[in-house]
Amino acid sequence: MADLDLTVDELRAVTAYALETAAELLDVFEAAHPDDLRPREALAAARAFVSGAPRGNRLRVAAVEAHRAAASADGEPARLAARAAGDAAAAAYLHPIARATQVGHVLRAAALAARVAELEAGDPAAAEERLTRSAAAAEPVVVAVLRRYPPAPDGRSRVAELVRDLDKRLRARRDGPA
Repeated sequence: MADLDLTVDELRAVTAYALETAAELLDVFEAAHPDDLRPREALAAARAFVSGAPRGNRLRVAAVEAHRAAASADGEPARLAARAAGDAAAAAYLHPIARATQVGHVLRAAALAARVAELEAGDPAAAEERLTRSAAAAEPVVVAVLRRYPPAPDGRSRVAELVRDLDKRLRARRDGPA
C-alpha cells in the first residue's frame, strides 16, 4: 500500500464535509441526552480545525469522547448522531495510507446522517434523498481526496452499505481528477 500526500487544506476540506452532515444531527443526540456535551464539543473542535486551528489533542480527545457518548446513548438515532460528531473530529486525522478503510473517515458522517434520516422516516427513500444531498455537497477537493483511496470496503451493516453507495456516487462525478 502506497502512502499518499495529504495537505492540511485537504484535511480541512474533508473535515468540513464531515462536519456539515454531523452538525445536522446534533439535535437528535441532544434531544435524548441534553446534558451530554461531548458530541457538541467534537463538532466545535472540528469547526475550529476547519477555521484554521492546528490539529491537536483537543480534536483527538473530542473525537474519542463523542464516540464514548455514542456507546452509551439511548436509541440508534442518538448513537449514530454522536458517532457522526466523533467522526467529524476524527476526519482531521485521515491517514495518508491508501487503504479502503480510510474512506470511512471521509464518508461515514454522511452515511450516518442518511441512516438517521431513514430511521426517522421509516423509509429507505429518506436515506436515498440524504445521500443525494451529501453527494451534491461534496466539494471537488473532497472527491479528489476520496479518489486517491481504494473504493469503500464491503461491510454488513446498513451504514457500510450507505458508505459504499455514497463512495460510488462521488467517484462517478465528473468534477475533479479521475
